[in-house]
Amino acid sequence: MEDKVCTVAEIAGIVEKFAPPELAEPWDCVGWAVGVNDKVIRKVMLALTVTDDVVRQARKASADMILSHHPLFVVPLDYADMPIFCAHTNLDKTCGGTTDTLVSVLGLKSAGGEDFIRYVDIDTTVDAFATRLKKITNNLRVVNKGKVRDLKRIAFCAGNGSDFIAQVQAGGADAFVTGDLKFHNALESKIVLFDIGHFESEVPVLKVLADLLPVETVFANEESPFLTC
Repeated sequence: MEDKVCTVAEIAGIVEKFAPPELAEPWDCVGWAVGVNDKVIRKVMLALTVTDDVVRQARKASADMILSHHPLFVVPLDYADMPIFCAHTNLDKTCGGTTDTLVSVLGLKSAGGEDFIRYVDIDTTVDAFATRLKKITNNLRVVNKGKVRDLKRIAFCAGNGSDFIAQVQAGGADAFVTGDLKFHNALESKIVLFDIGHFESEVPVLKVLADLLPVETVFANEESPFLTC
């Protein structure tokens, strides 16, 4: 059976149809970090973050390109032979993207949202919901200064959502699920916060990207840099 192949332009078109680049924040570096225009793509490695180790893994796996979530703001010269395409804040915002995927893997359904935020209406308790979150993360941190017991509306933002706490509170959320919470944001929060880890909140979307592509895909061997002790 003949291998399925694509051009780099076809791969870019597929990803950008799903996560339009115009959704990206102005500061973001989405799209081609390294482009090799005439390369035929038979195998794509999916990664959350491009590192030297991930590039080595891609070469060892005979991948023809890397599709990552996090962008490269500086590209090392020795990556020049490896096409690298990034979908970052556009993937966070798009329907079915990073945060929608997080909601989905928890077995929940979004009740709507705006930009980076999704809301879920639910009847649960803090303890029960923490138990649900522990199925996808070993790095759960909880902020509950008000000793809240019951939850009715939970907001979600994959990645770093520290800056959106006031926004989701105004949106009626009594809890917020995100990663990379900052100390002072947590200290001042009037709602329950669940920090599940940046890596853990975003990595599920790689399966969504893989399912979009008509060529063979492999996943980089990645893990959170934070150890559970």
